[in-house]
Amino acid sequence: MKWDRENTIAQFLRDRRKKAYLTQVELSDLTGVGLRFVRELEQGKPNLMTDKVNQVLLFFGHTLTPTPISDETRRNLGK
Repeated sequence: MKWDRENTIAQFLRDRRKKAYLTQVELSDLTGVGLRFVRELEQGKPNLMTDKVNQVLLFFGHTLTPTPISDETRRNLGK
């Protein structure tokens, strides 16, 4: 499994946490998820549990949602 530190969710959460002047420990405590989960989420670990991802995103007023992609992106999937 390849981790992707630059994926959209990892970047979003890392940026929002820092803008809120929170440490990973503080975000973990405030959202009720484990510190290891926060760290792995920010490092772009694949296959995280979506309910826990949403638990952290909700703290910042967001949630996971399906996002349309372009036909070009769809054609390039898996290449």
